[in-house]
Amino acid sequence: MTQFTSPRPLNLRLQKPCNPLVAPALMRQAGKHGHQQHEVRLRQAAQRELRQEILRVGRPDASP
Repeated sequence: MTQFTSPRPLNLRLQKPCNPLVAPALMRQAGKHGHQQHEVRLRQAAQRELRQEILRVGRPDASP
C-alpha cells in the first residue's frame, strides 16, 4: 500500500475549509434594537413610580 502514497512535505500547511456562516456574522454590528426614546422614558417613569409607591406603603415587617 505504501507504493501508492507519496510522503507529504513537512512544511506544507493545509488551510481549513471556509465556514460560510462566519463572514455574515463578522459583518454584523451591535447596537440598539429599535428602542424609542419615548418608550424608554415611559418605562423609567413606571419604575420610579413603583419604587416611590413601595417606599410610601412600606415594607412588611419581618415575621418571627
